[in-house]
Amino acid sequence: MADQGRSGPRAGDLFQILRDGKPWTRAELAMTTGLARSTVAGKVDLLLGSGLVVSIGEAVSSGGRPPSRFAFYARARVVLAADIGATHVRVALTDLNGEVLAEDRNPMPVSAGPEAVLGYVIDCGRRLLAEIHQPLTLLAGVGIGLPGPVEHATGRPVKPPIMPGWDGFDVVGFVQRSLPVPVLVDNDVNIMALGERARFWADVDDLLFIKVATGIGSGIISSGQLQRGADGTAGDLGHVRVARGEGIVCSCGNIGCLEAVASGAAIARALSERGVEAKSGADVMELAAHGNVAAIQALRQAGRDVGEVIATCVNLLNPSVIVMGGSVAAAGDHVIAGVREVVYHRSPPLATTNLRIVLSRAGERAAVMGAGQLVSQYVLSPAGIEAALMSAASVG
Repeated sequence: MADQGRSGPRAGDLFQILRDGKPWTRAELAMTTGLARSTVAGKVDLLLGSGLVVSIGEAVSSGGRPPSRFAFYARARVVLAADIGATHVRVALTDLNGEVLAEDRNPMPVSAGPEAVLGYVIDCGRRLLAEIHQPLTLLAGVGIGLPGPVEHATGRPVKPPIMPGWDGFDVVGFVQRSLPVPVLVDNDVNIMALGERARFWADVDDLLFIKVATGIGSGIISSGQLQRGADGTAGDLGHVRVARGEGIVCSCGNIGCLEAVASGAAIARALSERGVEAKSGADVMELAAHGNVAAIQALRQAGRDVGEVIATCVNLLNPSVIVMGGSVAAAGDHVIAGVREVVYHRSPPLATTNLRIVLSRAGERAAVMGAGQLVSQYVLSPAGIEAALMSAASVG
């Protein structure tokens, strides 16, 4: 095991081995870690007492009493996960592996303001806990995704273009006044990347998650780690200038942004100007689903515009998988076909030989699954486990 410092090995460090969910015996842990069996036994007893590890029967004996086996129990705690989009709020309860246990979705606009939206998240979370008969004491934490830049260290939104009233708002403090647990906040596309990778691409270390919906952004996983950048704005593709955006004003105030030509609202606006009745991205999806040629062509062109920016990302980051998500990207093959057309044409062969560009498999649940992962990574870290054990000891 890694250097444990002067105090010796901690239960939290030993727990990291158990997070694979497979059954272990004390002897197997001692052999794997090189620690004395008595040391392992003491740490395992602490973890069993916390409920995060449970006994699951006995292993085959090689003589004498069969050794007991134990494993990580992901449902020992629950996580409140919230996906706050431009025009919706999805709230879910997940276990510590990100498995959704209960959820609710409401068409609430983020422009309703932080108190109204976060108040709904809190109330909905309490109701979902009651529905699955879980006490508040089992709530491990709250994970929240927001549709704008977030200062990761504080969880405060930073000048978000489509979130009036949210700039600098103390999201963590507001939620913790009602739910006194760890609260972690990040950009929604970052947590989508976390959720998609954890569930479907665990063996992929270099992945881009591209969200195309009311807004456009990306979550970047490089060398197995989520990349937020110096100030949390890494991956903000929606405000990269593209050729077809010349002269078009974006909601951020700049001219020519990708979001101004390829977001759901932008596509609807362009179709409306051509006499096709479309007021929103959802209308565009509906038209395309019914074979409207203008809508299909507009989605394909939006894919090309997005591909123009992604091609640069491929050259810079060399991902092995690009996952397309969000309501517009999920509308069918039209957007992803446009993306592939441009990326494979503009990127060098070495960068695209093994590159896969695929639709999200998590779909609408990507963000809540990722918000659950955000909290799980925090509370199940060595420091998080030690804090939980100390808290349980003080209560006991």
